[in-house]
Amino acid sequence: MVRTIAKDHGQKRLHILKTAARVFAAEGYARASMAQIAVACGISKANIYHYYASKDALLFDILDTYLSELRDRLCGLEEGGDAQARLGQFTREALLAYEGMDAEHKIQAEGLPRLPAAQQAVLKAYQREMVEKLNRILLDLAPETLGADAQKLRATTMSVFGMLNWFYMWNPGADRAARDAYAGQVAALTHGGVRGV
Repeated sequence: MVRTIAKDHGQKRLHILKTAARVFAAEGYARASMAQIAVACGISKANIYHYYASKDALLFDILDTYLSELRDRLCGLEEGGDAQARLGQFTREALLAYEGMDAEHKIQAEGLPRLPAAQQAVLKAYQREMVEKLNRILLDLAPETLGADAQKLRATTMSVFGMLNWFYMWNPGADRAARDAYAGQVAALTHGGVRGV
C-alpha cells in the first residue's frame, strides 16, 4: 500500500531543514547526529528518516533549498540600465536574502565538500550563476579597468561577495535598516574602487 503524503508535509520538511541547519552550524556537520536533529525538532528519529534517508540527504536539501532560492532572487534582478544602481540593488537583495539564514550560510563551507560530486556540481552551478550575474554588473560599471583583465574581474567579484558573505559574523541579528545601510556601503566602496584597480 502506497503511503500518502500528509497535508503538512511541506511545513514539517521546512521545520526539519531550518532546525537541522541550526544544529549543523552549532555542532559542526561531522559531529551532529540525526538523533540530535530529531530532539531539536521535537520529533522521533524515525520521523526524520521518513523525510530524509541520511544526514547527507538532509544536508543537500538544506543547501539546495537555500542556494537555489538565493540564485533565483539575485539572478532574477533586471539586466541593463544604470550599473551603479544595479550594483546597489544586488548588494541589498543579497543581504536581505541572508536575513535569518546565518546557519545555512555557515554550513556551506564545511558541508558542501562532504557531498557526492554530482550534488556538489548542482550547488556550485547556483553559486557560479550568481558570480556571473555580479561579473556582468561590475563589467558594466568599469569596462575600462575590468574588461581586459579576467583575474581582476574575478578578484573584484569575489571581494564583493566576501564583504557580503561575512556580514552575519560582524552583525548578528542585524535588522533591515542595518542591512540596507551596509549594502549601500559595499556598493559605494566597490563603485569608488573599481576604477582604480
